[in-house]
Amino acid sequence: MPRRPGTGSGRRRHRGWRRPGPNWRAWMQVMPPPDPAMPGADMLAAMRHARVLAGQGRHALARAWMERATRLAPADDAVRYALAAARLGAGDGAGAASAVEAVMERGAFRAGSRLLVLACCMAGAWARAAAELGHFFSIYGYDPALRVAAGLVCQRMALPGWCALDPDGGLHWGGLPDGTCPEVRLDGRRVRLPGTTPEHAVLPPRWRRARDIMVTHDGTVLLGGRPDSAALCRVTGALWPEEQGIAGWVFMPARPEHCPTLYVEDARGRRPLALSGTIREGINGPGLPVWGFGVAWPELAPHGAVRVVTGAGQDVTGSPLPVRLPRARRVFPAPNIRRVAPVRVPPRAACCRVVIPVYADRARTLACLDSVYQSLPLCVAGAGVEVMVVDDATPDPLLARALDKHAAQGRITLRRHVTNSGYPAAVNTALADAQGMDVVLLNSDTLVASGWLDEMLRVAYARADTGTVSPLSNDASILTWPDPARPRPLAGGLEVVRHLMATALRANGGRDVDIPTAHGFCMLVRHDCLRQIGLFRPELFGRGYGEENDFSMRARLAGWRHRAAPGVFVGHVGGASFGGARPALQQRNLWVLNRLFPGYDALVRAHVRADPLAAARQRLSLLVWRAAGVGLRGAVLLLTHAGAGGVGRVVARRARMWQAGRLLPVVLTPAPGGFVLDDGREGGDCPPLTFEWPRHAPVLVALLRALGLARIEVHHHLGHGGRVRELCTLLGRELGVRYDRHVHDYAGICPRITLVGPAGRYCGEPDVAECRACIRTLGALGDEADVERLRRDTARDLAGARRVIVPCADVARRLGRYFPAIGCNIRPLEDDRPGQDLARFSAARSDLPASGLPPPTGRCRVVVVGAIGPEKGHGVLLAAARDAMARDLPLEFMVVGHTCDDAPLLETGHVFITGPYEAEDAVGLVRGCAGQVGFVPSLCPETWCFTLTLLWQAGLRSVAFDLGAPAARIRATGRGACVPPGLSVHQLNTFLLSYARVRS
Repeated sequence: MPRRPGTGSGRRRHRGWRRPGPNWRAWMQVMPPPDPAMPGADMLAAMRHARVLAGQGRHALARAWMERATRLAPADDAVRYALAAARLGAGDGAGAASAVEAVMERGAFRAGSRLLVLACCMAGAWARAAAELGHFFSIYGYDPALRVAAGLVCQRMALPGWCALDPDGGLHWGGLPDGTCPEVRLDGRRVRLPGTTPEHAVLPPRWRRARDIMVTHDGTVLLGGRPDSAALCRVTGALWPEEQGIAGWVFMPARPEHCPTLYVEDARGRRPLALSGTIREGINGPGLPVWGFGVAWPELAPHGAVRVVTGAGQDVTGSPLPVRLPRARRVFPAPNIRRVAPVRVPPRAACCRVVIPVYADRARTLACLDSVYQSLPLCVAGAGVEVMVVDDATPDPLLARALDKHAAQGRITLRRHVTNSGYPAAVNTALADAQGMDVVLLNSDTLVASGWLDEMLRVAYARADTGTVSPLSNDASILTWPDPARPRPLAGGLEVVRHLMATALRANGGRDVDIPTAHGFCMLVRHDCLRQIGLFRPELFGRGYGEENDFSMRARLAGWRHRAAPGVFVGHVGGASFGGARPALQQRNLWVLNRLFPGYDALVRAHVRADPLAAARQRLSLLVWRAAGVGLRGAVLLLTHAGAGGVGRVVARRARMWQAGRLLPVVLTPAPGGFVLDDGREGGDCPPLTFEWPRHAPVLVALLRALGLARIEVHHHLGHGGRVRELCTLLGRELGVRYDRHVHDYAGICPRITLVGPAGRYCGEPDVAECRACIRTLGALGDEADVERLRRDTARDLAGARRVIVPCADVARRLGRYFPAIGCNIRPLEDDRPGQDLARFSAARSDLPASGLPPPTGRCRVVVVGAIGPEKGHGVLLAAARDAMARDLPLEFMVVGHTCDDAPLLETGHVFITGPYEAEDAVGLVRGCAGQVGFVPSLCPETWCFTLTLLWQAGLRSVAFDLGAPAARIRATGRGACVPPGLSVHQLNTFLLSYARVRS
């Protein structure tokens, strides 16, 4: 593998280090039970087979199957964690570290941190191992599986020794001279270690209350010598209400296998809770269990609140849960509104207070504050502005000091909680003396830009009954731009926020839109609404989530309206609070909200269906698109289908080419009843735009005119029906731009697209009657099933094109049979360099062979690349594998990619399938297969074949059937051989074996 910075070489072994034996097998915890049958085709089957192989000691092959499982489920953290352990078992420490780091980007956990330490040791990354081990010992404590690793780290890094404290107060150490023990200080006071045994002692109980623990030897702090008592004793949990009762989970991060003590408290008293192991994804690490609990409603007091507390008396997240709530008031569809909102717009408040509750995430918090300072003048439209920060007992001393500094400079008013009270309580601290002020509640993970507050105040005072105002954002549920269903990460930082704020103001300044509820990430509350509705209710909503919706419903029932300010854009990181407890807290508070305000969910659903913000989002999106074309030479429109594959690859390549030529590539794909317009640039950030056809035709034409449309390329009409033809005609008439037609397959002459008939092979292009019979049997894959109508439409499309561009002469000849009047421009999709031999051609690629593939077996290995469906030769491949199995041939097939049906291929024992791959990994994977020959099993006359190029780039001569572009390219370069399409599978396997031997 390529060297990974900080973890050393994946293959290097160090003296004194052995494979970590049974400890690495922790990966089996996340595996399904073994299945003695042959491996199946799905991810779970691949994991089961990997487990069987690992149990047999075949670690390299087990790793290959885990790599396959990961490619089949690339977003599954449990699979990736199992892959990390499999890589560790196979001796690839760097690869193991890379995999487990990817998992822990979503949150560290004990088992993952332990695996990372072992991986760094195996990779010889001793400095990194020391840092990770010290961190592990500090927050997770002692682990016997790391004793050997700790000794090696101290030896390699010349450290005096190591120590680790377990949650029971047992102190373990190693690496010190025989008969010596370390010195321990609790809050600066030296502790005598009673009852010391070799390399172990028990600290007095007061260690749990110590703020500072330091373990040294001869004045030097040991590795792990600054244990965090709070982390070692921490119990994490959450509760939420369900239909049958309350439920929840709890665990100790430092000792997840230990069953914590938990109590339920209500009006009936305090009693212990029974716990059982349960898996809740992502809390204790992927696929790893936590302790669950549940209590039925009849077992709880019907009034007051229910608490779930730890043995130390601390509430878990979501506790206390109110059981008896204030009287319910319906908000939809027929709310009982008591109107107290004013009928005239009041005078503006003399002051606007911007309230920013703060807890952690120092970098984002300070970035938020900086953006606020830069965006606000001393006054906004005549109103003074005060920035108030409420420090909700931050655990970060550096953040606390930074806030003190800002307060001393007069930039903020600072209020500080002694204990963490949660978001609603922090807001109330700022609202308590805000009488007569407008208030903006602003999350500490937001970024604002100039003009945001002025526009929000303008909307707030535009109508008499406006109680709250909320802006657009990249991640704010119903206020998300460009698509509320798809929140986007905040990319580009403050500069992007400034651009979008300015653009939103141009697009929607002075406008407002009714919304059902405010959004607390950035929420302006007008002073008179605040005076009438009052404070947030932390007694109902605990640490947070839903409290602004509660405020909004109370205001709604009092006659106030909530409005969006689409002329304001505020950046929002979103979803970072509360970690694994976030879903539980959301479920808890949504339950409370719907009991308080029946119809709340229906109210929001009605808004989503009506989507009154759609026009404002579209105006913003159109201006963002127009700005993207500024300073460029124009735009190129690329029309294609909605799939990927070879056509998608060509479109992406041409988009890069046009972008390099300072033209804006715009990609148009089909949508139900219209088109979707996408930014074709690498890293392009223009939002997708949907256009109904023909209703939105004038808007689409106007946008393309504004972008300076210079060229049109039609790459595929699949999924568009006749809309592409209508659009091209309209653009030619309105803008005077004609289109180039790029031909990538035979969808223009064959309703099945590939010229493969009922026999599963190239049909030979028979007469129309046989084509109709084929369609009656198999059905059409394209938009038009009538062969003659399809070809008439294609003739008209080709005749109207400025140029018809095809990738090879074989395509030109085939099209010429049907459209003799059409001249084709032949433009190869890649440079085959026919004058170069295979060695020189492949030397242009420096990709190293990928690791994690099945080791050599002594069989002749044939490599097949791509997505192998019926037309691409799945049947041929299956027949060849079965023949190899039946005749016990020394022949096997490695599929780099996937197939339409993996299971029967894998069952032969003569096929391995990697699973889907990223384009940049393809050549390395093919080289890693260590094959003797490549094979292109396509049964249709392909118009190009990118996978043939990949085989050559990897250095493999390749065999293909004598059909289409692959055969023509092989003959032109001499880098392989062609076989007759009708060759029997017996003859095919014999040829592959003999060809591989001759060429090896």
